[in-house]
Amino acid sequence: QLPLVESGGGLVQPGGSLTLSCGASGRRLDDYIIGWFRQVPGKEREGVSCISYGDGKTHYADSVKGRATISRDNTKLTVSLQMTSLKPEDTGLYWCAAGFEDCYPDIANDDYDYWGQGIQVTVAS
Repeated sequence: QLPLVESGGGLVQPGGSLTLSCGASGRRLDDYIIGWFRQVPGKEREGVSCISYGDGKTHYADSVKGRATISRDNTKLTVSLQMTSLKPEDTGLYWCAAGFEDCYPDIANDDYDYWGQGIQVTVAS
């Protein structure tokens, strides 16, 4: 098991920024691909971004491309998702997830084996 925990969510104004972090109680994450997912009201859960292990390859959903950056910290203990120019439609429940496959462009749920509990992000004025 990998006890993933998300942090950094909350309320942010439109146009603002926030950084979500994903950790696993001090366990290294560099042996896993890490993905960020979200479910916005009225829609199914979608992949937002992912980062591979090894070469650090990344992919982003079209809805956040140019506004999101996923990265691993130097200690390999956390993976962050920085989002800028936030829009009300970015409001939703966000999860990080870990897996052993690869970071593919479609960022599919099935490629991930471990999931956090999720954290709320609300973009509103």
